[in-house]
Amino acid sequence: MRRKLAGTIYGAVASTSYGTNPLFALPLYSAGIGVNSVLFYRYFFACIIYYIWLKLVKKTNLKISVKEFFPLLIVALFFSFSSLTLFTAFKYIEAGIACTILFIYPVIVAVIMAVFYNEKLTKTTLFSILLTSSGIILLYKGGSGAALSLKGIGIVLLSALLYALYIVFVKKNKILQHIKSEKLSFYVMLFGLSVYIVNLNFCTKLQIPDNPVLWLFTLALAIFPTIVSIETITIAIKLIGSTTTAILGALEPLTAVFFGVIFFHEELTLRIIIGIAAILTGVLLIVVKKIK
Repeated sequence: MRRKLAGTIYGAVASTSYGTNPLFALPLYSAGIGVNSVLFYRYFFACIIYYIWLKLVKKTNLKISVKEFFPLLIVALFFSFSSLTLFTAFKYIEAGIACTILFIYPVIVAVIMAVFYNEKLTKTTLFSILLTSSGIILLYKGGSGAALSLKGIGIVLLSALLYALYIVFVKKNKILQHIKSEKLSFYVMLFGLSVYIVNLNFCTKLQIPDNPVLWLFTLALAIFPTIVSIETITIAIKLIGSTTTAILGALEPLTAVFFGVIFFHEELTLRIIIGIAAILTGVLLIVVKKIK
């Protein structure tokens, strides 16, 4: 009983901490810091802090072989471009809605597995696709009734696709299956950092925060939605399994919506609530199906 309770708490912390991405990113945008600079600081500080944690506290061996390098690089690029597209979407649509749409990635994973790996596309999966699509259509109108940016919706759907590809590759690649989760996470962040180094013309275009509060936001991005989320989700999976942890993942978009409404005055209408509920229900149907 204590194991399940502890696992549930860790799973909830993992999801809610990841949902704080907009809380720390949006103030940096408001200060004129660009997406690539924001994500550079997120990945850079996360790599340093996580490396110290793994080496000094967990005594993790971080050596990799040549054959592990390229699979790690591929998944890191999927993961990093997923971050880039999500954070870019924050500039076009409300952060809470963006995070809710991103949450459809388990449905995309189910479709990819059906199309490319001959997994049966069940009635549950088809109904989930219908529900999530209906939810996105409902979210297409913003709180004020004005249509949301199609560009923003397209970008966050691309983010969900990239994250789904990351999950499938990690799941199906035989080399990655034998790498410990914390080691995998570290190299995903380290190799993913290269995307922002290149985009910033090898840091010559990197924007520097001009006050201590903004630096705190960059550190918070590296700690809470990155390191805390990675560590707690790993523990949760060990204690209560991946399925229950995935169900608790529904707290992630709800957290983003909560912060969006409280701190950034994003509107929350009945239609948006129904749209969010439709997406969460559709995704959870896929996840719960795995139990059976």
